Amino acid sequence: MKRKEYCLKNVYTNFDRLIEDSQKPLNVSLATFKPTAITAFEWEECEREWKDEWVEIRKQTDLFAAGSIDPQKLIPKVPFKFFYKFTDETGKQRRLMIEDWEIGQLYWNCLKEATKLAAHDEKAAEITALKKVKEKYYDDFLKSKDIYLFVGTTKEWHMRRASNPFVIIGVFYPMKETQGLLF
Repeated sequence: MKRKEYCLKNVYTNFDRLIEDSQKPLNVSLATFKPTAITAFEWEECEREWKDEWVEIRKQTDLFAAGSIDPQKLIPKVPFKFFYKFTDETGKQRRLMIEDWEIGQLYWNCLKEATKLAAHDEKAAEITALKKVKEKYYDDFLKSKDIYLFVGTTKEWHMRRASNPFVIIGVFYPMKETQGLLF
């Protein structure tokens, strides 16, 4: 209850207003957004390997770790991008990428389980894992959760004043309240 109270202090329901507030003088770069309706969950394949500049950053490992760490095994690259399609209070349709550690980890966990069942068919295992991610983030969440999106900008897109500098950096999904609180 405390987490919900804290996370929902200032919730946007109009995405155009949020984009407007990302401009000067407010420069909002982090916000909670409540979609009116989530209409789809999508994914698309992307690069399977990290860009060279990200590989270099990954080589900067923990100074206090015992032994040597292979930076290539630290953080595997998720070869898919995930998206929510949604409408806001104006009825305008949006599509935002979900750039969240949690969804990436869910994908890897689902892939691990699917690989056990797919008998070395990597493509089939990937498809099964993607369907499981969708099942969780779309089917399950929409049925039983009250979904809020934590959205944020990157410095590059914020400074460029992109028409939409936001990505979903987290999904907050408390249980739907079916009955009002009694005092």
